Amino acid sequence: MITALARQAESVILGAALRLPARPSDLAQPPAGSGLLPVRGDGGLPLVGYSLNVFDDLLGMQRLLHDRYGPVHWTSAFGTRLVLAVGEEAAGEVLANRDRTFASSGWTRFLGPFFRRGIILMDAEEHMFHRRILQQAFTRPRLVGYLATMNETIDESLARWEPSAEFMMYPTAKQLTLDIASSVFMGARLGSEARRLHRAFTTSVEATLAIVRADIPGGRWHAGLRGRKVLEEYFRSQLAAKRADPGTDLFSVLCGAKDETGAEFSDDDVINHMIFLLMAAHDTTTTTIAMMTYFLAQRPGWQERVWAESLALGKDSLDYDDLEQLPSLDLVFKETLRMCSPVGMLAREAVADTSILGHYVPKGTLIGLALSSGHRMEPWWSDPDRFDPERFAPDRREDKRHRTTFAPFGGGAHKCIGMYFGGMEAKTILHKMLLRYAWSVPRGYQPRIGFGTGPYPVDNLPIRLARRASGAHNHSRRSA
Repeated sequence: MITALARQAESVILGAALRLPARPSDLAQPPAGSGLLPVRGDGGLPLVGYSLNVFDDLLGMQRLLHDRYGPVHWTSAFGTRLVLAVGEEAAGEVLANRDRTFASSGWTRFLGPFFRRGIILMDAEEHMFHRRILQQAFTRPRLVGYLATMNETIDESLARWEPSAEFMMYPTAKQLTLDIASSVFMGARLGSEARRLHRAFTTSVEATLAIVRADIPGGRWHAGLRGRKVLEEYFRSQLAAKRADPGTDLFSVLCGAKDETGAEFSDDDVINHMIFLLMAAHDTTTTTIAMMTYFLAQRPGWQERVWAESLALGKDSLDYDDLEQLPSLDLVFKETLRMCSPVGMLAREAVADTSILGHYVPKGTLIGLALSSGHRMEPWWSDPDRFDPERFAPDRREDKRHRTTFAPFGGGAHKCIGMYFGGMEAKTILHKMLLRYAWSVPRGYQPRIGFGTGPYPVDNLPIRLARRASGAHNHSRRSA
């Protein structure tokens, strides 16, 4: 009863923000004679702006503001006024950054205290220096090595799954990606450390979207700062051993990676990049795996199609080249990234007076690139709320309209360095799931989507999980 009343009250507040009579105003007046237009927008509810809508209905909020003000508009959330760039042309102009006026320091307000000195927060020459070294950890030979470890870890995790009429897919996927991170990234089973580090990591991530952004005991921000300290202490305690006896895990690779001049990372660099990469790889892949599972449960025809493809491959554990032999699974992967992009928004800051699509943006403005919403809106996509993997098929390729029509991994100089790792992980997990299990959801079920670092199913995504006939899985093993 209490939960129902709370949800009803929340709906009233959220609805009030979206139905609030618009009081549009200009962000700033353009310089006289510039020919630029002002950015129009509104701040939503007093004090909180559209903060609550970001958590509960980001897509609905951005559709409404786009309809009111167009692809470039301002609004207010988390105590900050920001300009939103929605759609392929607006986001593409910011990502291209031809005049170098859009800096990644826009992330600092949200990620800085907890993921400081991560690659996403760097710009210009410093960014390129760190990226050149980081790329040593994501070469094809490295990915091949990570995949071998990944296959073993996934097998161990799937063996513990118990079929159920209400199998909670989202937390299960979250645990699975943490298991993979500990083995592939850190080269170790964490044992008794697992719970403490998991909690430290979770509180650091949750703190990035705290509404009260102050170090007050009991608050999210305070917990996040403590979590960051725990992670720092753990990685620092392991550095000497990794440098003395490196393995094939990502932590070891970063300890020894060098660019073409022989430059390498300091201890602090390795720690900062490990903490950031753990967050970037874990949260995004968890959402993608969970939502791929949901869409395949909702559409049994597609589930049978990708299962048949995995079965025909005749291999339980994938090799790197096998990823190209699962074209239907790739279509589902891409459509899932479009429907529920794991990174909801990219942040930038204007470091000089500039413009977006002819609208004046003054120096110091925080900018949000609403990539996930652009993936779900017309005119950029046909029937955008329909799950339709064939839109990525060679004869259609709706994603090729513009270089940023489909940009789940960002674009430009900051395009996600781990995009191939993430795709490899998601497809390997789904391939192994398909060979072992079939799953479904009740007709008409739709998960309630909330927003953390990206969208996620608030109800934990309950599915009906059942084992496939043993003959199908055994056939796969015999053919391997």
